[in-house]
Amino acid sequence: MRKVLAWLTTAGTVLVLLLGAAGPAAAHAALLQTDPAQNSVVATAPTAVTLTFSEGVTLSGDSVRVLDPSGKQVDTGGPGHADGKDDTATVGLRGGLANGTYTVAWRAISEDTHPVGGAFTFSIGAPSDTSVNPSSVQGENADGTVAALYAIGRAVAYGAFALLVGAAAFVLVCWPRGAASRAVQRLLMSGWVALLAATVAVLLLRGPYERGTGLSQVLDLSLVRGTLNERLGTALAARLLLLAAGGVFLSLLVGQLGSTPLGDEEAPADGGPEDEEPGGGEPREAVDEEEAELRELERRARLRPHREARLALGIGGLALALALAATWAAADHAAVGIQPWLALPFDLLHLIAMACWLGGLVTLLVGLRHGAGAAAAERFSRLAMASVAVLVVTGVYQAWRGVGSWGALTSTEYGRLLLIKVGLVLLMVGTAWFSRRWTGRLREAPAAAPTGLDAGGPAAHPDAALDQQDSGPDRDSGPDLALGLDPERRAQLARQQAVLTAARVRRAQDGSPVQAELRRSVLIEAAIAVAVLVVTTMLTNSPPGRVAAAAAPAAATAPAPGRARTVELKLPYDTGGKEPGAKGTATLTVDPATTGGNQLTLVVAGADGKPVDVPETEVSFTLPDRDLGPLPAKLTKDGTGTWRGTVQLPLAGDWVAAVVVRSSDIDQDTETKQLTIG
Repeated sequence: MRKVLAWLTTAGTVLVLLLGAAGPAAAHAALLQTDPAQNSVVATAPTAVTLTFSEGVTLSGDSVRVLDPSGKQVDTGGPGHADGKDDTATVGLRGGLANGTYTVAWRAISEDTHPVGGAFTFSIGAPSDTSVNPSSVQGENADGTVAALYAIGRAVAYGAFALLVGAAAFVLVCWPRGAASRAVQRLLMSGWVALLAATVAVLLLRGPYERGTGLSQVLDLSLVRGTLNERLGTALAARLLLLAAGGVFLSLLVGQLGSTPLGDEEAPADGGPEDEEPGGGEPREAVDEEEAELRELERRARLRPHREARLALGIGGLALALALAATWAAADHAAVGIQPWLALPFDLLHLIAMACWLGGLVTLLVGLRHGAGAAAAERFSRLAMASVAVLVVTGVYQAWRGVGSWGALTSTEYGRLLLIKVGLVLLMVGTAWFSRRWTGRLREAPAAAPTGLDAGGPAAHPDAALDQQDSGPDRDSGPDLALGLDPERRAQLARQQAVLTAARVRRAQDGSPVQAELRRSVLIEAAIAVAVLVVTTMLTNSPPGRVAAAAAPAAATAPAPGRARTVELKLPYDTGGKEPGAKGTATLTVDPATTGGNQLTLVVAGADGKPVDVPETEVSFTLPDRDLGPLPAKLTKDGTGTWRGTVQLPLAGDWVAAVVVRSSDIDQDTETKQLTIG
């Protein structure tokens, strides 16, 4: 069992490490639009750069930086929100900017507390070489080690919260008979300590994670103060205060657990067997009815303070659990987007139900080895069913709210992760059905730990062998009784006794075969629960499907520089002359047909389809919607009937290409055709 648990812990850690290695690439506030447009060429220098996002963002003093081709910063600093809109970021530019390619590096905190960042370029007049590498200045790349540790801290916090709340719920609801074992009490304290440590770690790592710095900045107090001024920092500070109150709650809970009659509603008041009098003689049927009634009243009176204490602890624990869950809900997906007034309470219920189910599973697994019987397992089965029902209702709503469409289930990372989580939960529910069957069998045929001797003789039962050894001649001899056993014999018996004690402990922990099967089933559930927690952490680090769908059109209209998309236009012409090449086809190729610089190739072919020389050709472009143009292209002859050149198209839209072919001094033709520049 220990090896299996160790393997599960290692596997979970590896999965979290893999998750952390992915870094913060999943941004929740998507960049929808920029002005100037990404990779565009503008005729005159703009006075400001403006970015528009899919949700509100928080800005810092260096959230938007604009660098000229030499890498010099040319913005005026102090970025803000355009027209007071929280989903925008704008920064002014200095006057007199020269022509060339400029790089915009941006960084912000999305409304759901996730850091986002990136970089893009635009050109003034014409593109130029630049010494700035966009990938080196963009704000979305955190240090790999910091990103991994930050992801681990978040995952550990989720798991510790589930363990703490689930263990407390199990003890209060499912284990009302007598004091819970020390192992379960240690489980409670382990959850509290792990959540405290993970919260402190996330608070310290948040600043370096946002800024893209290394571990050397973890203890930088200025970064910690900056984190505390954010929504997530406020949530983390509140969580630390709640954990302080949680420590007091746990001390009271553990103190009550040490009280012997805690909630033992079925035990006699004196703690003796139910079918005997305290004196051990007469059967209960012989006891006078009046005396039995008095004893029952006395038992209830003695149990009333413990019931009241349990009720008070339950109410206090529920309030603390809801408050702790709120430190996640208020700083994550539920706080932004559509219907936050409904999403927040649903998220709280989802987290509490998740903790009662997953944390309770771990507690049941430990409890089955330390005194929990059929009653506790059956109560947890009912608690788990209620938790699953809450998870289904709240999970369906969260899925609809986050995904937005059926297509997003397969086309977005968020949707695919959600499908994986649903599959794991269904697998977990199926395993829980087997656990419930074993619980029913345990209730129908409860089996005590096999402490007695079965058939098989001393060889099969070391206890019998020890009894025979204890009654042997060595124990009856006069000198041995007077002087004691010799050291070698005494050491041998001590070793045998240790082995027998360990065997009895193992048999008591293993219990009946039904208990063993129930433990295996619960262990499988716990293993799946680890995977569910990992996928849940990945979901919180992925942009919801609605956001990804909103950002897709913007990404499609802002292609990266160098994207290959060649447009070929065939324009039949007829100059009306009689000379060769007076009639034919002019083929114009525009590459890559995007805003900015484009390569042009013009091939003039005669009526027979073969390239033919003509005295002169011209190409120009006009954008009617913006009343821009004509913009002439400079062409250079490059072989028979072939001309090559370049043109700068500063704006996206439906342009009109005009091709002029002159076959003599007086004969020429102009043909036009529309093309789309993205």
